[in-house]
Amino acid sequence: MSLELRDVSRSVDSSVYIHPTSVTLTPGGFNILLGPTLAGKTSLMRLMAGLDKPTTGQIFFAGEDVTGMPVQKRKVAMVYQQFVNYPAMTVFQNIASPLRLNGESTAAVRKRVDQIAELLKLGPLLDRLPSELSGGQQQRTALARALAKNASLVLLDEPLANLDYKLREELREELPRLFENSGATVVYATTEPGEALLLSGNTAALNEGRITQFGPTHTVFRNPNDLLTAVIFSDPPLNLANARKEGSTFQLGFASWPVGHYSDLPDGDYQVGFRPHHLQLQSNNESELQISGGVLITEISGSESFVHLGLGEYRWVAQVHGVYQWDPGQKVDMFLSSANLLVFDSSGSRIRMAYG
Repeated sequence: MSLELRDVSRSVDSSVYIHPTSVTLTPGGFNILLGPTLAGKTSLMRLMAGLDKPTTGQIFFAGEDVTGMPVQKRKVAMVYQQFVNYPAMTVFQNIASPLRLNGESTAAVRKRVDQIAELLKLGPLLDRLPSELSGGQQQRTALARALAKNASLVLLDEPLANLDYKLREELREELPRLFENSGATVVYATTEPGEALLLSGNTAALNEGRITQFGPTHTVFRNPNDLLTAVIFSDPPLNLANARKEGSTFQLGFASWPVGHYSDLPDGDYQVGFRPHHLQLQSNNESELQISGGVLITEISGSESFVHLGLGEYRWVAQVHGVYQWDPGQKVDMFLSSANLLVFDSSGSRIRMAYG
């Protein structure tokens, strides 16, 4: 059962929260809303749920026009980053509440609650009240209740943000499998590009109430249509510089690079960018571009190092595998393939050459 938005917008007084938006979200995989805080993710979800009425446009679910239909009449489950539970009910009763409203038998309720509680590591906590739980345990309870509801539309608004790292990683792997055969349309909001890539499915990149690009997650990541999408889908941030193409070179002020695959690009001013993980410590047959910069700081995270480099007016980040510790001010040479360059025109549109 697909969810379709047709030219849907949302304004309050003079403030525009969602610009006219048309998109179709389908079951069988996650539909991810990716963007920074205030990008419009929650506003869009509230329209989908029926909590807010669109200023313009129509919303269809399973082919039915549900524009303006109150949330009580829709089979919708929604989980926010800030957990919401019934304070006078135990964990078991919270999870079981939608099942009991549906008239499920006592045995069926017990079986379903036990299954979900095991998945979310809530088994030993079923007799406790929400006030006796940690924040992460309360969020798991709210998520469990949404899963138990067996809704046709499931809206997850940064539901794992308050969980500890280990459980968050486990659930990122388990959630897609859990909904795979449910038939539900699942919408998942996140600020983290890495989370979007792990969940896969389809991703809508959001910026200031506009969808900049929508499609299969890995396609949007590898082939952004514009600068905004590339920036939204980059963590650590996209490395950017102004460049002027002159013949066979890009002039960046602090360096001159061969244009490589962009030899047919007309001379002029552009922006070039690349993701931090494309910088390499050693040259190979493909890395024809050399970057020499002074180390500002090195951050170590697990088996990766994030090296912040100063290059003239720019501050770039290299994400390299392995643990390295360079002193501030130390000069480091790194290498990049022009095939990994993203080139944008003055309007921010992506320049695509024949090879890609």
